[in-house]
Amino acid sequence: MSTNPPDLRPDLARARVSETPRKGQPTIGMVSLGCPKALVDSERILTRLRAEGYGISPDYSGADAVIVNTCGFLDSAKAESLGAIGEAIDANGKVIVTGCLGAEPEYITGAHPKVLAVTGPHQYEQVLDAVHGAVPPAPDPFVDLLPASGVKLTPRHFSYLKISEGCNHKCKFCIIPDMRGRLASRPAHAVVREAEKLVESGVRELLVISQDTSAYGVDIKHAEDRGHRAHITDLARDLGGLGAWVRLHYVYPYPHVRQLIPLMAEGLVLPYLDIPFQHAHPDTLRRMARPAAAAKTLDEIAAWRRDCPDIALRSTFIVGYPGETEEEFQTLLDWLDEARLDRVGCFKYENVDGARSNALPDHVPEEIKQDRWERFMEKAQAISEDKLAAKVGTVQEVIVDDIDEDGIATCRTKADAPEIDGCLFIDEGTAGLSVGDIVSVEVDEAGEYDLWGRLPG
Repeated sequence: MSTNPPDLRPDLARARVSETPRKGQPTIGMVSLGCPKALVDSERILTRLRAEGYGISPDYSGADAVIVNTCGFLDSAKAESLGAIGEAIDANGKVIVTGCLGAEPEYITGAHPKVLAVTGPHQYEQVLDAVHGAVPPAPDPFVDLLPASGVKLTPRHFSYLKISEGCNHKCKFCIIPDMRGRLASRPAHAVVREAEKLVESGVRELLVISQDTSAYGVDIKHAEDRGHRAHITDLARDLGGLGAWVRLHYVYPYPHVRQLIPLMAEGLVLPYLDIPFQHAHPDTLRRMARPAAAAKTLDEIAAWRRDCPDIALRSTFIVGYPGETEEEFQTLLDWLDEARLDRVGCFKYENVDGARSNALPDHVPEEIKQDRWERFMEKAQAISEDKLAAKVGTVQEVIVDDIDEDGIATCRTKADAPEIDGCLFIDEGTAGLSVGDIVSVEVDEAGEYDLWGRLPG
């Protein structure tokens, strides 16, 4: 679970709706917590509400009710969600709860009995029903026209594109299949149509997300409809023809992932794979109930790099999993030394209510988990610093995310996803740049996670 950074979190409905609410228009606020998949859910809810004539309030006080879209993956995420619900109740009073934590309504109402309604993840109709009950709609068909791109909580130039819900894996540390169900893929033609509309509205980067992107279409037998086949390779090729950057997240390293690499080498899809390896020792992976093929994974990584030398690999890992020995942890460090991933995140294991891993023997003491986390991150940081230093003197294509009042541009290379990876900064000569521009930059300095560069000429 990764919460949105405080300066980017779409709390209080920081939506891209510029018009001032008309007189008498009911308004709704939104707090969206957790992963990008939840952010897409929030955008869909607000888009539906906006189409029904509701205004989007940028703060609690201006809203007739507030929706809190929760995360319930880890105990720390549950605590953050409960805190956000309490803050909304204190500031507004009318609060509707949805999202992953909504799968445990008694847990929420036990802490906050004043909430108006609790719905589970992607229960859009129930959320709308709850809003209608709390704040009846009052649409004006001559005024309430929805922008073609819908309501977005991300900047205008990039957008998350969710291709499926749920997951068929049974990892012992995870309860997402219990909360969001088994894999349910969207029809390929619907995904492509949504992507086309986003690109037409000015989106320059599509971030493809799901719980298991590699498995897209398995549940619907890779059905073909209206010229589009529900298979990740076909979908990636279709999306790559729209003229925007296409970035793939949460890709399990199944053998057919090899078919994506030529698309990256051709430039149809960004040379970037976000793969949740989680660990490297086969015994740890077995206790996690994950595929135990770390050695073969190294072979796959070598093949990917051979076929697409510019590919950037990011992953997340868990240290301190129940039963993890020092030998197993050292295997992970050695694997990281060999794999030399470009972007790495690491979490200390913690119990999640309802997860099967809670019952495993030999839980690791907190101080050992902390020590291993620090050692892991020290190695990952050194690898990142070394790999970024090798980019000094190269020319990188970047997308501009922000330009501050001092003219400093915050950008991302093809190797950087928003909010989770590093940035490239340009601190002079940015007068002609605009947010969303894609430009070439010469890298002249590197740090542990970020780059600095200048525009050629």
